[in-house]
Amino acid sequence: MAKLTDSEIRNRLKDLPGWELAPAGIRKTYSRADFKAAMRFVNAVAGLAEEANHHPDILIFGWNKVTFTLMTHSEKAVTEKDLALAARIERAAQ
Repeated sequence: MAKLTDSEIRNRLKDLPGWELAPAGIRKTYSRADFKAAMRFVNAVAGLAEEANHHPDILIFGWNKVTFTLMTHSEKAVTEKDLALAARIERAAQ
């Protein structure tokens, strides 16, 4: 899987509102209505991650916030695989 340059990543993130390039990959924080809704969202993303065989780092904080961070660990970089899963997460968030 080819590593993407920072410029390529930033350009592609224009299509993924709220996602940003961070030192550990691409990330976005979502707020849900309550803790149970946050957990349902995490579980939905877990299913998508299993299907893709690509697993995000997940941080749950507060009572309703979830941050997903994506990086292809084998490449130690952001790849197409990360952007594809971010797009799927976005659709699940709707």
